[in-house]
Amino acid sequence: MSLLIDMEHVTKLYGNVIGLNDVSLKLPTGVYGLLGPIGSGKTTLINLIMGQLRPSIGSLRIMGADPSWEGAYLRRIGLCPATDIYLPKITGLEWVTNQICLYGIHRIEAVKLAKEALEVVKMSHAWNSPLATYSLGMRQRCKLAQAIAHTPDFLILDEPFNGLDPVGRIEMTQFLRGWVKQGRSLMMASHILHEIEAVECSFLLLTGGRLLASGTLAEVRSLLREIPNQIRSRSPEYRQLAAHLAGSDDVSELRVDREQESLMIATDSPSNLAIQLSRCVAEYGVHVTEVRAEDDTLQSLFSMLMQLHRGER
Repeated sequence: MSLLIDMEHVTKLYGNVIGLNDVSLKLPTGVYGLLGPIGSGKTTLINLIMGQLRPSIGSLRIMGADPSWEGAYLRRIGLCPATDIYLPKITGLEWVTNQICLYGIHRIEAVKLAKEALEVVKMSHAWNSPLATYSLGMRQRCKLAQAIAHTPDFLILDEPFNGLDPVGRIEMTQFLRGWVKQGRSLMMASHILHEIEAVECSFLLLTGGRLLASGTLAEVRSLLREIPNQIRSRSPEYRQLAAHLAGSDDVSELRVDREQESLMIATDSPSNLAIQLSRCVAEYGVHVTEVRAEDDTLQSLFSMLMQLHRGER
């Protein structure tokens, strides 16, 4: 059985600028979150998968096909791009229908598929209205409709939550979870960690065109377990907690925040600190209401991984 993505030392150059730098991947069918700051190489990777770009160096096969030469395989892929729709006079139904026709589907069938997909994304009420009257979130739903209308084996979404209101974000997450349960493959690109985490993907972390890490969220975080970190522990008994932790070899700095009833703990060994905090609760009866890493953000995650990559930690 062919892999979903099979990349061997793929580099993409834009003149002297490196869009993707020596990336090798062997991914089976499944669900993947493509994470990285803006400009990290996510869209370049998607364009390579779609055959819109060719590798400057290396080889790439998607579902066993070379996307640069075997265009027929694109019918098995649905793409919801990050770019917006700029055709103000055309209706939502017309736009989605035209996109479906590009797969070689007869127009009568394309209209039927377009209506079904627009109903799925809850846009049937406005499909005869021109795109100029649509909000950004409505246009985002249309882009999703054209990506799923032909029921592809592999759905690729580039910043799919862009422009959606809170209700739309919940509905998008529910739809993607349902898509995954049907056994179809999904790749979702984002620069926001919790959007990817909500769909329970495996992670591909990119920055500067390089693949820094891949795996489940637990596996990625395990790489960082012994990296110096800032931990906030909240407790109504923060003074007693501070007394128990003071002098510990695993605590390099301890600061009390009386207003927040919490401690800011700098540690070189977060895993050992977690054991000590558990002991404070179990053996000394200290009530702890929250323990979290202050650096638990996507940017901090990338910064720490980059320092690991450079051998600085």
